[in-house]
Amino acid sequence: MELNNVKDGRVTDTQVLVVGAGPTGLALACDLARRGVHTLVVEQSDALFPGSRGKGLQPRTLEVLDDLGVVDAVIDAGGRAPVGMLWENGERRGEHDMFERPGPTEAAPYGEPWLLPQWRTQQILHGRLTELGGSVTFGTALTALTQDEDGVTAELTTGTVRAAYAVAADGGRSLVRRILGIPMTGESVDPAPMLVADVRIPALDRLNWHVFPGDGAAFLAVCPLPGTEDFQVTGRFSDGVPDISPEGVRELIAARTHLTADDVAEVRWSSDFRPRAALAERFREGRIFLAGDAAHVHSPAGGQGLNTSVQDAYNLGWKLGQVLLHGAPEELLDSYEEERLPVAAQMLGLSTRIHRGEARRGEATMQLGLGYRGGPLAAGSAGALEAGDRAPDGPLPDGRRIFDLLRGPHFTLLAVGTDAGLPSGDGAVVRCHRIDAYEPYGTGLFLVRPDGYIGWAGEDTAGLADWLRRAGAHGGLDLKRA
Repeated sequence: MELNNVKDGRVTDTQVLVVGAGPTGLALACDLARRGVHTLVVEQSDALFPGSRGKGLQPRTLEVLDDLGVVDAVIDAGGRAPVGMLWENGERRGEHDMFERPGPTEAAPYGEPWLLPQWRTQQILHGRLTELGGSVTFGTALTALTQDEDGVTAELTTGTVRAAYAVAADGGRSLVRRILGIPMTGESVDPAPMLVADVRIPALDRLNWHVFPGDGAAFLAVCPLPGTEDFQVTGRFSDGVPDISPEGVRELIAARTHLTADDVAEVRWSSDFRPRAALAERFREGRIFLAGDAAHVHSPAGGQGLNTSVQDAYNLGWKLGQVLLHGAPEELLDSYEEERLPVAAQMLGLSTRIHRGEARRGEATMQLGLGYRGGPLAAGSAGALEAGDRAPDGPLPDGRRIFDLLRGPHFTLLAVGTDAGLPSGDGAVVRCHRIDAYEPYGTGLFLVRPDGYIGWAGEDTAGLADWLRRAGAHGGLDLKRA
């Protein structure tokens, strides 16, 4: 597709149009930008989302953010989830940790969830996108979307855009999904409406996640947000529509805690919602993809929504890059839905069980065990791993780590504890490294995809060439010499 980038006229051509600048859209835009894919991100709001809503980043998402080059900023800006403190009749009744905290290991360097308000996560991703030469076009809404065999045409409030592909990252009420007529089915997780707000309460300590159980229907939680002076307040209502005005939020806190309305110095943001779990029937319609909340909507319990969404973007980005820049067959894009839809369904079920008290926030919520075994891009096994598994981290003799070898938009072929032959070439798309035998891998050859999962594994290179051709990653390599 020829790009002309006509801005003074009414048409601006791009390779990928991303609708929505939430965590999903920004993560995808960062991944595409570092690959050199021309991307237009449009956001109907005039600024980034202002609230804390998705405040928990799981260990696997931290690994994604490590690869995208922002994990240090995320760690510096956030903090550990505080231990819960139960209150009753204005008195502390004891601490209760809501999370299992296994701690970091050599293979998994991020050992627990990290709290960071969503608005700050988006600021960090937006800053990274700017560093990579990308941008967001704010105050621009989608009004219509059509496609043909050659591309997608989007009508925006600022004009017409022609793109090779489009990605709906426009949230649970996705206009793109509705235009496409893709059904979204699910269930109400809890019939009770909920309120969420960001407030400042100088009179309340920030050492705990304060929980006021009430009678169930009157549940209220107040969580300090690291790196800010704010608390996130979540409240459950038996019926009706929560009053999300500043006065309503103050009255709610005063009614359910030992605090007074005057103790709430500021209400910075508030919203209401009804917890539900819903999954789109499909994640792809021709040249248009659904990602994030546009494809799946979670209960906030367990912190799976934002994390699953960012990983949608991480899965899709490298595939779009391979098709657009490296001649990978169009069929590679089919694997996005084939891999991500089952994962989203699994995480939806987990979120619902946690919301209903049927499961605890633990190893499963950290998402390190998720993978694509048996999927369309998983071929072979070696040592301790099967294709589709997450590639573990680990130390190297020179002081670097395995993640340092993987970081970037390339594929990585690891020869672990083996003298098996490796292909030669320029390494622009596939980089080859030999390392010593390492228990989480065992020994063998492991082709790590750009999103950190094993695509192919074996004792020698038989079958590697076919896998690389399917992914458009064989250019510049002499596979005959392997």
